[in-house]
Amino acid sequence: MLMNLTWAQKNIDQSIRTLIKIILLSSSTFYTTTLWAQSISYAQAEQSVLTDSYSTQANLALQQASKLEAEALKGLGLPRVDLNIRAYAFHNEVDIPLDSFKNNLEQTLSNGLNSQIDQWQNSNPNIGNLADPLKNGVNQIIHEGVGLLPDESTVSLDDQVIRPTVSVLMPLYTGGLTSSAKEVASIKAQRSQLNTQQQQDIQRFELIQAYFNAQLQKQLLDSSLLNFNAMQTHYNNALKLEKQGFISKGQRMQFEVAKNNAERSYQNTEASLRSSLFQLNNLLQSSQITELSTPLFINSAQSQSLNTLLKTYQDQSSLIRKMQLDTQLANANVKAQSAAKKPNLFAFGEYSLDEKQNWIVGIVARYNLFSGVDKNKNIQAAELQRYASELMTERSKQEIENIIYKSYSEVTTAQQSHPLLQQNMKAAQENLRIQTLSFKEDMGTATQVIDAQNTLSALKNEMALNAYKYVMSLATLLQNHGSINQFQSYVNQAQTYYMR
Repeated sequence: MLMNLTWAQKNIDQSIRTLIKIILLSSSTFYTTTLWAQSISYAQAEQSVLTDSYSTQANLALQQASKLEAEALKGLGLPRVDLNIRAYAFHNEVDIPLDSFKNNLEQTLSNGLNSQIDQWQNSNPNIGNLADPLKNGVNQIIHEGVGLLPDESTVSLDDQVIRPTVSVLMPLYTGGLTSSAKEVASIKAQRSQLNTQQQQDIQRFELIQAYFNAQLQKQLLDSSLLNFNAMQTHYNNALKLEKQGFISKGQRMQFEVAKNNAERSYQNTEASLRSSLFQLNNLLQSSQITELSTPLFINSAQSQSLNTLLKTYQDQSSLIRKMQLDTQLANANVKAQSAAKKPNLFAFGEYSLDEKQNWIVGIVARYNLFSGVDKNKNIQAAELQRYASELMTERSKQEIENIIYKSYSEVTTAQQSHPLLQQNMKAAQENLRIQTLSFKEDMGTATQVIDAQNTLSALKNEMALNAYKYVMSLATLLQNHGSINQFQSYVNQAQTYYMR
C-alpha cells in the first residue's frame, strides 16, 4: 500500500509540473503585448486611482472652479468704479420764432430814437415843433425795416464730443440679496469639495470591486488547476488499473469525463481571470499589471459595533452632508426671493475728466411696483423646495441605515462562515484520502472518488467566494458609513485570515 501511495504521489508531481508548463506556454499569448509583468498592492492601486484617474482630475477642476467663484464674490457690495469714455457726434435743427424778437427790436429802436429827437428838440426850442412829425417818420421807417425780418428762423447745431468720465455706484441696501449671493457661492464651494470626496469614495469602491474580483478569479483558477491536476492523476491511475484488469472500462471512462469537466472548468476560469485583469488595468490606465500582492482577507472581529456605525454615519457620509448643504442652498434661495420684494438703495457719482470737469452725485431709491412676476409665489416655491430637500435627506438616511444594517449582517455572516468552511475543508481532504484508498483496494467506486474530489474543489471555491463576499460587504458598509478611506486599515488588521 505504501508503494502505491509513493507511485501515485510521483505521478501527481509529474502531472503538476507538466500542466504548469502547458499553462505558462498558453498564458504567454495573453501577455504578448506586455513588455514585463507588474505587481501592485491595493494601497498602490488606490493611490494611482485617486491621483491619475480622469474622474479625479475632473472633480478637482470643478472644485477649484467653485472655490474661485466664491472668492470672486467676496467683494460683492463694495463700490463699483467704472472708467467711461463717450464719443459722439450730433446734428440738431431748431425752428426759433422771431415775433417777440421783432417787437422788442422795433420798440427798442423807436424808444431810443424818440429819446434822441426829444433831446434835440429841447436843445433847439426856436425851430418850432418838429419832433412829432420826425418821430412818426422814423417810427414808420423802423417798422418797415423790422418788418423785412422773417417771423421765424431755423438754426442747425453740429458738434463732435469725446468725454471721459469716472463713475461710482455703491449699493447701500439690497434687502439681503448681496449676502444671499455670497452665501450661495460659499455653500456651492463646500458642496463641490464634498462632491470630490464622494467621487473618490465611489472610485475606491470600484477599485475594491475590480481588484479583489481579480483576486477571486485567481483563487478560483488555482482551485480549478488543482482539481484538474487531481482528476488527471485519477484518470492516469485509472488507465493503469484498467490495463491491469482491476477496474472496468466504464469506471475508467467515469474518470475521463470528470477530467474533461475539470479541464473545461479551468478554461472558463482562466477566461474570467483575463477579463478581470483587463478591467483592473483599464481602471488603472495600465496594461502591464498581472500580479496582485494584496490577497483576499477576512477579519476575525469587527472593529466597530452596529450601533456606533448607525450613530456616526451622518457626520461621516459625504452624501448626507452634501444633501444637508442642498437644504442650506434652498434656504438661501428663500432669502434671495424675499429680498426681491424689498427696495434697493444706491449711491452714485460721476466726474468728467475733460476740461469742463463736470460732476454729479446722488442717491437712487428703487422699489418695484409691478414686473409681471408674482414674487410671493416665488417665495412659496422656494420654501417648498427647501421642505422637499429636508424630506429627501431624511429618506436617504433611512436607505443608508438599511444598507448599513444589511452589510453589517453580511460581514458578520461571512466571518462566522469562515471557521466552518475551514473545518469542512479538513473533513473533505480526509474524505478524499479515504475514498482514493478505498477505490484502489476495490472497496469503493469511481463515483465516490470523483464526488470527493469535486467536493474538495467546491469548498475551496466557496472559501474564496466567502472571502470576496466579506470584502465587498465591508466595502459597502464603509462606503455608506462614509469611511471607505479607512479600508486599507482593515487589510492590515491583526487577526486577519488571508487567502493566498
